[in-house]
Amino acid sequence: MKNYNVKQLFSQYKMLALGIAVAVIWAFFYTKTEGGFVSPRNLSNLLRQMSVTGILACGMVLVIIAGEIDLSVGSLLGLLGGVAAVLDVGQHLPLALNLALVLACGLLVGLFNGYLTAYRGIPSFIVGLGGMLTYRGVLLGVTGGITVAPVSNGLVQLGQAYLPASAGVLLGWALFALAAVLAWRRRAGRALHGLAQAPLWRDAASVLLTGVLLLAFIRTLNGYEGIPLPVLLLLALLGGFTYMTTQTVFGRRIYAVGSNMEATRLSGIDVRAVKLWIFGIMGLMCALAGLINTGRLAAGSPSAGTFSELDAIAACFIGGTSMRGGAGTVYGALIGALVMASLDNGMSMLDVDTYWQMIVKGSILTIAVWVDVSTRTARR
Repeated sequence: MKNYNVKQLFSQYKMLALGIAVAVIWAFFYTKTEGGFVSPRNLSNLLRQMSVTGILACGMVLVIIAGEIDLSVGSLLGLLGGVAAVLDVGQHLPLALNLALVLACGLLVGLFNGYLTAYRGIPSFIVGLGGMLTYRGVLLGVTGGITVAPVSNGLVQLGQAYLPASAGVLLGWALFALAAVLAWRRRAGRALHGLAQAPLWRDAASVLLTGVLLLAFIRTLNGYEGIPLPVLLLLALLGGFTYMTTQTVFGRRIYAVGSNMEATRLSGIDVRAVKLWIFGIMGLMCALAGLINTGRLAAGSPSAGTFSELDAIAACFIGGTSMRGGAGTVYGALIGALVMASLDNGMSMLDVDTYWQMIVKGSILTIAVWVDVSTRTARR
């Protein structure tokens, strides 16, 4: 009975548990690196490193919630990043046109994957596995197996630019005001419909905690160069995807498809169209991540994106997305991406052997899935 209650507690406060896990990881590396891990410069690098996995996780969480999987995202990231480098270095295309073409290619490839899965009945695992091999082969052909460099300064800025300190402070105030407005609207909405309210002090404390975290976030990053542009993009995606999954019909349909696809189909929802567009969004996220990665490296590499699909999937599972579909959040997946990036960064600072890094990350993924299975059992 005691074990059952512990599982229920973890199920209800999963995000709190993830926050504690991040705090423990950071505290461990803080002591082992004598404070170097939490220096403004390293945290800036960590968040920029996390942004690529986070962008992929934004799309992957939708795919998994819908009950599917996509193993091709790492290879597609590398391919689209390589295409951007080739168009930039070889064809000297204007940046805006280059970005538009790469994003369009990502959307089309994603829709093609979705078409094969939703309309042709090919399991998404097989479509993703075939894409993993195919896109990696195309990448090697496009780049000739060599690094394409140097890319133009405009493309480099996508992965390496920073928001000025003053603009970062204004952004922090704007986000704090937004959090306060959303909390007030939530209370007003519940009052309008006669629903039970949480104590006022709890909402006030939540808004205050948000402000404290924003202050620490802005001050830390302004202590180095400012907020990295990829992190700004990730914050924008977090807001956009969270709104889509919680406030739109399409978002609710994604959860419905993953929870019970047959019942959703019988209710009149076009399940195949939902899955088609989920994969299209995933392809678009691969294009964004590929562009950011190419800008961060200032080159198109034939090995770019290797194992990125595993990091994205692991981030989703660690963040509470159920492997059975029908449950998960975008912000949870991003916290999972932060866990993965923190482990990578910290173990690299400590010069941990590569094989140990792989063992640790693989073990954490296994534990995350075990926790999902256990908490599902507890809820029954």
